[in-house]
Amino acid sequence: MKGLVIKNTGSWYTVLTDDGQLLDCKVKGNFRIKGIRSTNPVAVGDRVTVNDENWITEIEDRRNYIIRKSINLSKQSHILAANVDQALLVVTVAKPETSTTFIDRFLASAEAYRVPVILIFNKVDMLNDDERHYQQMMMELYETVGYECRAISAETGEGVEELRPLLDGKITLLSGNSGVGKSTLINRLVPHANQRTAEISDAHQTGMHTTTFSEMISLPPAPSKGKGSLNGLESPPLLGGGWGEAGWLIDTPGIKGFGTFDIEREELTSYFKEIFEFSKQCRFSDCTHTHEPGCAVLKAVEDHYIAQSRYQSYLSMLDDKDENKYREAY
Repeated sequence: MKGLVIKNTGSWYTVLTDDGQLLDCKVKGNFRIKGIRSTNPVAVGDRVTVNDENWITEIEDRRNYIIRKSINLSKQSHILAANVDQALLVVTVAKPETSTTFIDRFLASAEAYRVPVILIFNKVDMLNDDERHYQQMMMELYETVGYECRAISAETGEGVEELRPLLDGKITLLSGNSGVGKSTLINRLVPHANQRTAEISDAHQTGMHTTTFSEMISLPPAPSKGKGSLNGLESPPLLGGGWGEAGWLIDTPGIKGFGTFDIEREELTSYFKEIFEFSKQCRFSDCTHTHEPGCAVLKAVEDHYIAQSRYQSYLSMLDDKDENKYREAY
């Protein structure tokens, strides 16, 4: 039987079958090593085939996915989610501060796998004047590059309602560093999701992991669409009007770093939108934009048409191939 993987705990998978059943499934050991260099060969969002003994026997071809390098196993990847329509990257300029390197690495990886990204700047209610100014500069930078940005407070609800039209009818990956407020945002969007939240560590201004596994959460229908299932794991599916009809949110554990995986050096330029545009004017077609004469990208950085932070992120990703390791700081 066919179904959708809506939860992955690392040891078992919850599959929502096409006829509305919820099955706890396993993956056979030999399935894990069939040329799949991943710590999780089956990911939330996968369409799968399940046999009568609740073993997952087949994964349908994915239309896209978000992937990063495994923290402990540099030769392997970790798939955050598959078959998504878009990603919301939740970031904060303070308490904790999300680094531009992390943002740029996520954006480049999403470009590589054809996943549109919207940047959600959370915790606007907690910012002082200097932090608000810095956030405005950050938003202007990424909007100029071509990414939609929204400023919200998941805590107070400011700006959250305006996100709903962006989510309706879509499968949306929610990602970001630990502590940026993903669980609080989910509780706003899906009132009965009951996601756990935790305080920020005062000592290091970092977040604590409250989500320990990936999970798809069914969005409630918009008010104009009537009532329906509020949480895919609490209410029974209704044929023609149940789970996922209004859209899905994929909640993932908070991540400290984003190591890129299987992105070749010669491809990297095309995953930075503004660098790619200027690269068309470089003297050499194989320009790496690091030292070559006649490099239009270096000239654009010098003239401030390309942000220094974006260029430094590009260089750090070039370094990944040289050092063949995952940098925890990113």
